Amino acid sequence: MKALLGQVLQGQIRAIARVITHVENSTAVAEEVIQTLYPHTGKAHIIGITGSPGAGKSTVVNALVQTLRQQDARIGIVAVDPSSPFTGGALLGDRVRMRDLSGDPGIFIRSMASRGSLGGLAQATASVVKVLDAAGYDFILVETVGAGQAEVDIANAAHSTVVVEAPGMGDEIQSIKAGILEIADILVVNKADRPGADRTVRSLRMMLHLGPVGGTRKSGRISSTNGAEADSAGWNIPVLETVATEGQGMAELANMLNQHMRHLRESGEWLQRERERSWREIETLLQRRFMRQFQSSVSPDVQDALLTAVAARELDPYTAVNQLLSM
Repeated sequence: MKALLGQVLQGQIRAIARVITHVENSTAVAEEVIQTLYPHTGKAHIIGITGSPGAGKSTVVNALVQTLRQQDARIGIVAVDPSSPFTGGALLGDRVRMRDLSGDPGIFIRSMASRGSLGGLAQATASVVKVLDAAGYDFILVETVGAGQAEVDIANAAHSTVVVEAPGMGDEIQSIKAGILEIADILVVNKADRPGADRTVRSLRMMLHLGPVGGTRKSGRISSTNGAEADSAGWNIPVLETVATEGQGMAELANMLNQHMRHLRESGEWLQRERERSWREIETLLQRRFMRQFQSSVSPDVQDALLTAVAARELDPYTAVNQLLSM
């Protein structure tokens, strides 16, 4: 493994793919890999792409990557697809949609199954991002499952979060409900050539004024002149219009992402987000490790007996938890 990790640091594609497979399949290996690679991380700009199914997230990623490649940047893509709750399988359709990027040595694409994880990401997503970061990729794009308004884990994994919406998706109120929009650093209305795009843009800009919306989530928001909303640190949350299938609006999106990165570094918010993300990751790892220790220390028979008692209303859930913790 030591030799393989050395090849990852050199940016060798085969080694990167093999290490990511090990990370996905083994928690113990993932721990060893991250312990070795972590000092070499922290250089990449991690961009989260999320939004409702059908908004065109994969198409936006495909077009955005082609634009970023014109800057001679190396780009890693982590595309998370939903797993079947019945068979556990996943189609990994994002790889099919991004076939235009295949064959480019400056692009690495990894499709991942969510494997039952909620929040839009897979359990191993954060570790995979670190592997790509250590391998020297300048931008790492993480596309989420696209499950809806509760899909906000990406805000804890990315520096810049892009929320993709599209006109004609149904009730306008759905697009401005609290939840997923509150994590946005940049709002994108894709398929802007469709009827109703102007109305969707107006709805989103209205929501910016109602606040709190946006990845910064600070108090003291002030109005800006372009329909966006600025926080006290000076970041305007833009609403961009794109037609990803034609590449329209991608240069503006790439430029806005670069502006957001500069804003994070100059305002000091970069360190703040790093601290928040680190705590979330530590918290998640603690929860997983505690559950593994609990499951190994309490026999299946005891667990089953308590579960049966709770289901039969002989014991309440709180008392069951207290008993388990006292064992």
